Amino acid sequence: MPAKKAIVPALTREWTLPPAATLGSSVRTKGILLEVRAQLPLALKKAVDVRGAELILSMPKTAADDFKAVSAVVSKTLVGIENLPVIPREIQDILTISPTERHRWLKDGRLHSAGTRTVKLRGRAKKITFHVFDPRHVEDVLDRDLIAVWREDDAETAAENRRRAAGKRALARVEKTRSKAAPVADDGPEDAGRHKLKGWAEFERDGLLR
Repeated sequence: MPAKKAIVPALTREWTLPPAATLGSSVRTKGILLEVRAQLPLALKKAVDVRGAELILSMPKTAADDFKAVSAVVSKTLVGIENLPVIPREIQDILTISPTERHRWLKDGRLHSAGTRTVKLRGRAKKITFHVFDPRHVEDVLDRDLIAVWREDDAETAAENRRRAAGKRALARVEKTRSKAAPVADDGPEDAGRHKLKGWAEFERDGLLR
């Protein structure tokens, strides 16, 4: 029988993320994981993973020194993590809104920008810049159920705009009908009399009055 591989004992540590940090969003939780990994050397990034609302560090027992160093970095990064700005894909998941709604409400001031961030995506030459949001503002919008209010307001505004557009189209049709029905100006009493006389056109053409 082949010899069994020896099981190397693992060193593990867990950090529970507070609700004020995750805002109930798995996308936001993954964003926090990426923020933590960004502080680690490339070879050690995947030593930290996420499960539910917990960050988990797992390394072989033979890497005790690295385990201690990574633990310190993770703990330091998580200090004040609840204040980490919320990026677009996170706010869309937290508030259950579409990109169109995010853009519209950001433009009209209902969603408050906390500034911008510029990043270079993997595999892309150009950098992109996007707005980020204060997590406390996002939490307030969520707690007050403002999304339902904003959607109702938008529906009423859209209905009013449709009514106004329909009224303008109806008015334009009336004006067009009136212009077509307007009487053609006559040539005056003398010309009107001429048109009533039989043969007058031929009389004028032959120049008998010249």
